[in-house]
Amino acid sequence: MFFRFIRLVTAILCVAGLWAQEAHAQQRISLIRDAEIETIIRHWATPLFQAAKLDPSGIGIHLVGDKSLNAFVAGGQHLFINTGLLMRAENPGQVIGVIAHETGHIAGGHLIRGQEALRNASTQMLLAAILGVAVGVAGGGGDAAMAILSGGSGVATSQFLHFSRGQEAAADQAGLSYLETTQTSAQGLLEFLEVLQQQDMLHSDRQDAYMRTHPLTRSRVDFVRQHVDRSPYSKTPPSKETARDFQRIQAKLVGFTEPFRTVLQRYPNSDTSMEARYARAIAYYQRDDLERALPLVDDLIQEEPANAYFHELRGQMLFENGRIAESLPSYEQSVRLQPKSILLRVGLARAQLETMDPAQNRPAMEHLHYAVGQERDNPQVWHLLAIGYGREQSYGMSALALAEKAITVGDEGMAAQQATRAQKLLPKGSPGWVRAQDIKIITKGRP
Repeated sequence: MFFRFIRLVTAILCVAGLWAQEAHAQQRISLIRDAEIETIIRHWATPLFQAAKLDPSGIGIHLVGDKSLNAFVAGGQHLFINTGLLMRAENPGQVIGVIAHETGHIAGGHLIRGQEALRNASTQMLLAAILGVAVGVAGGGGDAAMAILSGGSGVATSQFLHFSRGQEAAADQAGLSYLETTQTSAQGLLEFLEVLQQQDMLHSDRQDAYMRTHPLTRSRVDFVRQHVDRSPYSKTPPSKETARDFQRIQAKLVGFTEPFRTVLQRYPNSDTSMEARYARAIAYYQRDDLERALPLVDDLIQEEPANAYFHELRGQMLFENGRIAESLPSYEQSVRLQPKSILLRVGLARAQLETMDPAQNRPAMEHLHYAVGQERDNPQVWHLLAIGYGREQSYGMSALALAEKAITVGDEGMAAQQATRAQKLLPKGSPGWVRAQDIKIITKGRP
């Protein structure tokens, strides 16, 4: 289920009574969710997290829909990767090298000091803080708020995300050790730094966001090059599986985010590779041409019947073209193949609810309860739960779900309002009533 959470945030920057030049600066950030891409990135990152003695399950991995070359960590345990990095990388080693470097920042605690309030924040609230809304509250202070730099489609960075040269060198050293421990070549990291080095002479406005927040020095590049020269793993190529997954990530992102003509230029009909057909299937579907899209995805399924993401794509194609009932078998098959996938379960639950068949409500709720048990800060899950509870005429729990949704997106007013409504409808002292009370306290709502 490839979709975006798009939030438009108004950043009001007032420091010591002085307003920033753009007092009401509109910033937009797009957070992309996709089960396949997130699974692949986590598969690459997990050995590095383990080498750094970090708990992989405690680190959030997020895809930012931005074409600029960037990746960053925030809130101590959150790794953000721009789609621009994934699409512009020339090989998976470059992406894995960047993940190793960013893991060094996480393990070194480079962004924890002064940000304790954000460590348990929801992803959406964290992104709002990154955009500058809560820089002062988060501990960045006036200097950080005034230092906001715009990158790509408006993903703002500041001292809130800015590393020192010393921290960069430390992250390099740590990242190289993780790559060595996992017997992974650091050639990709070197190539990435060499790409950045070419931007060194450009004006800051023309540099990629990664360059502005991760200061580069010649000594850093030399240090990584020396490691590559002596490491026994430098010439070890990525596995066939890693190379295949990288090609599919790029094909999927191109298919979903680039204009139709661009997709066909990169993946012409003469290209019969798996990833090319994948990209074209998505592009035709994006163009509402199911007559061409469905046969392509059916061919992919025939070649790889155990690929849950091909079945998911087929379900999404049918669902979003109003063929709800037809989409269910594809969604169901995707979940059978990957039953632990939160996003696949959410996709199936959404389709089940949209059938308006009362018999589908209970299985939909089972999938949603599983999802929210694993990922509480997903606003779409809470939204769908509210619908499901409403269908069951459990209006108190429906209101509580809407309150939870509001909490995840930082809308404290709505959260308090729905929590108050939930308490009026739920038995006093019940678990739901107590949770509604907690939300009112969190949001300073009146009991």
